[in-house]
Amino acid sequence: MDKRNRLIAIGLIGIGCLMIFGRWIGFFSIVALLFLLLGIYRTTSGRVKQGYTLLGVGAVLLLLDHLLLVLGICLISLGMFFVKSKRMQKRGGFMQKQSFSSRFDWDLSPWVMRSLSAWHVMGEADVDLSLAMAEDKETIMLFQGIFGDMDVHLSEDYGVEIEAFVLFGSIEFGSHRDTGMLNRLNWKSANYDISENKVKINVSYLMGDLDISMS
Repeated sequence: MDKRNRLIAIGLIGIGCLMIFGRWIGFFSIVALLFLLLGIYRTTSGRVKQGYTLLGVGAVLLLLDHLLLVLGICLISLGMFFVKSKRMQKRGGFMQKQSFSSRFDWDLSPWVMRSLSAWHVMGEADVDLSLAMAEDKETIMLFQGIFGDMDVHLSEDYGVEIEAFVLFGSIEFGSHRDTGMLNRLNWKSANYDISENKVKINVSYLMGDLDISMS
């Protein structure tokens, strides 16, 4: 029954996309849409890596056939990033970064944790809070973009609040994993209010994979 419901949902998504974008759809668009729908199906069925590959192929085909549309999506995402960054980063002194591709390897050795706002088309981040040395009592880290792969390892030394949204992809927290579309997570550690050092992490990707683990 679950499989049937997934197929119905994917079919409805496909019909909706055809109704909205029908006037712009050509051969490459149809092929790209099929790859995207198949990628969503594979992801929701548990074959995550294969699903991401298919989603990537579909996205590339859309890019080739609808460069202006993809560019428009990137500009909208970037504009929303500036608005969210201004709303969240109320204090000065934070680092703001926009790039096509970025990588953060904060899981290999001790690192200095500062407030950060980062936007990218493609990004990868490995964040281990057990190795972090905080500069301030409260640190705000915003990650937003089109494609993202992020691993976060939590530590009891910090009170942590996480707000995450992945349109297509998955969010894994401990033994629980949500895959498919419209994945959302809002979580606050039990020691957040009493912790001397607090960390707020906000993640938002159109397509991505977020994996959160605890000590």
